[in-house]
Amino acid sequence: MFKMRISLLIFVCLVSTVVYAGNFTLTSPTIKPGAFLTNDQVFNGFGCSGKNQSPALKWTPGPTGTKSYAITVYDPDAPTGSGWWHWVVYNIPANVTELPLGAGDSTGKLLPPGAVQGRTDFGTHAFGGACPPKGDKAHRYIFTVYALKIERIDVPNDATAALIGFMINANSLGKASFTAKYGR
Repeated sequence: MFKMRISLLIFVCLVSTVVYAGNFTLTSPTIKPGAFLTNDQVFNGFGCSGKNQSPALKWTPGPTGTKSYAITVYDPDAPTGSGWWHWVVYNIPANVTELPLGAGDSTGKLLPPGAVQGRTDFGTHAFGGACPPKGDKAHRYIFTVYALKIERIDVPNDATAALIGFMINANSLGKASFTAKYGR
């Protein structure tokens, strides 16, 4: 009987996960999932000479109860022991379901009112493009949108991406991701 209850609980959890994954999606007219990033999304510095431009992103409305969104771009392959945060945007209003090309510039003028760019591992409050070390295998860049159950994440302006990520995950109703690659 106990094994049957655990099996049923596992089944219910798996079905719930699939429902959220199927209904909440993230796409980009700029980047195709699994494709290599173009020079437009490559950092301009640290030996790289790209345009450092955030891609356009579009997502379907989040699950019922979504009060805001957050977006992250993360490289788990960076040789740091903890990956590399390339972009963190939070407090995106619930009625917004897309960001235009270049929204991650340092001015933030193309972001919706109220949206905040967190500090990345480049030490800036802006999108930081791909720039893996020469000779590394192609790195993965995971673009994720989170539907949040709160309207605002309140953290200090200089909060780390890890702290913001903790707040995002603690308040997430669902998430949608795609991965792109880049190597040099």
